Amino acid sequence: MAIATGDTVTIEYTGRLDDGTVFDTSLQSVADEEGLTEDQPQREYQPLTVEIGEGRIIEGLEDALVGMEAGDEEDVTIEPERAYGERTDDRVVEYDTAEFTEMLGGREPTEGMEIQTEDGLPGEVVDADAETVEVDFNHELAGKTLTFEVEVVSVE
Repeated sequence: MAIATGDTVTIEYTGRLDDGTVFDTSLQSVADEEGLTEDQPQREYQPLTVEIGEGRIIEGLEDALVGMEAGDEEDVTIEPERAYGERTDDRVVEYDTAEFTEMLGGREPTEGMEIQTEDGLPGEVVDADAETVEVDFNHELAGKTLTFEVEVVSVE
């Protein structure tokens, strides 16, 4: 049965950047080989199950799954605008250092520090000095073309 909107689909996948770097996978063996388990030792690598049309995965991957069937394997290339969007300067926000330190509960902001807004938006401190702190709220994969090796395990 071909995948359509509303179907529940289980896939195995490996996501790569243009240079071949693996940024995510559902396969334990790939995660081990690529060193991903060192960064997230508690993560369980297993097939991903999503409902098509629910918006839980990036638009380009969801659209690529439509029409595939259980057992199909395909490499799917997704441009930034159908993945995490382009990087934009308006997603880099400047804060007063004293106010930002207060928001962090007194912790001193440092370059590379990862933060999360009250709404759950992740960001990274990209510059911090005595007067200002810059936080980049662009997704880490924004502006990148992504390629997924996908295997459809099941369709319900």
